[in-house]
Amino acid sequence: QVHMVESGGGLVQPGGSLRLSCAASGSISSISVMYWYRQAPGKQRESVASITSTSIPTYADSVKGRFTISRDNAKNTVYLQMNSLKPEDTAVYYCHAVITTRPTMFTNSYWGQGTQVTVSS
Repeated sequence: QVHMVESGGGLVQPGGSLRLSCAASGSISSISVMYWYRQAPGKQRESVASITSTSIPTYADSVKGRFTISRDNAKNTVYLQMNSLKPEDTAVYYCHAVITTRPTMFTNSYWGQGTQVTVSS
């Protein structure tokens, strides 16, 4: 079984910065694409950013130029650097990954439990 744990959320003023991290653990053979999603109250969960196994990033239009996704394959960890934060960035942020596990070599997607980000003055 794979477990993914997010950290780094908290309260920040508009214009401030936060860095989220998500570490995957378990019998992991490889991790393909990794994602950050977010869900605000009353809204559907939406994709914020993704990163391929070769570190090619993709961003939602709402965060382009402000957020940076990165990964450390040796640590099975994905990061989200969030700068110039806005109140509308307030949400629970979830990591998501496509992972192949040992010994079965099955491939599935996995979700973290989420970390709260609140942007308020």
